[in-house]
Amino acid sequence: MSHNIQVITEDFLNVTITSNISSFGSEKRFPKSTTVGNLKGKLELVTGGSARSMKLFAYDKENKLVCALDNDDALLGSYPIDSGMILHVEDKQLCAGEFDDVSKVEKFEIPEDEYAKRTDSVRAFKEKNKIGRFNPEAQKKKEEEQKQKEEEEKQQAATMKAGDRCQVRVPGQPSRRGTVRYVGEADFKPGLWVGVQYDEPHGKNDGSVAGKRYFECPQKYGGFVKPTAVEVGDFPEEDLGFDEDEM
Repeated sequence: MSHNIQVITEDFLNVTITSNISSFGSEKRFPKSTTVGNLKGKLELVTGGSARSMKLFAYDKENKLVCALDNDDALLGSYPIDSGMILHVEDKQLCAGEFDDVSKVEKFEIPEDEYAKRTDSVRAFKEKNKIGRFNPEAQKKKEEEQKQKEEEEKQQAATMKAGDRCQVRVPGQPSRRGTVRYVGEADFKPGLWVGVQYDEPHGKNDGSVAGKRYFECPQKYGGFVKPTAVEVGDFPEEDLGFDEDEM
């Protein structure tokens, strides 16, 4: 008894579009029957590039290059591309990130007094529905929570001083050990901050931020965290398990 084996493939591809023109990515759906040339035309609207100068490359989910779509007359379905892959657009005629900088876009501004009089604005909606700063109770609660947070930071900062060994726990990051080098206010952001010299190069600076120095340490060993993320105590440097002849 014979059986007919039928391989069914999808007629459309769902891919993520990326480009060297912009840092933004987007998911799009294209028919396999479209030609590469027509596809480039569609990607002009997506990326801002030019169909005449763009080049297309397909990458798998592990970001490994699968193929280049180098024949404008070939069908999209003739290339080994599956849904879920990345279709990357390269256009050397345009600079990377050319459409990311919104500072060059002319902005429309309305005087504050005129905006306050409008009844169709976001501000008017918030006032009517007592949202955000137009809700006295919510605003008061927010201010109280902020004061409580500042008091907790002040109390925690009082338990530490420069030279103390410490362990830093920031949400979403592994704990790190180091030495407290600075405790106090900083120019880069309001509130109290703790400057830490980490045991390993997991920091962001050398003890200085925006040209102002708060303490000295090697580059990438320094960092600033809120006092509530720092615990001082007997935290010796961790043994990474390497013998001298293994370094």
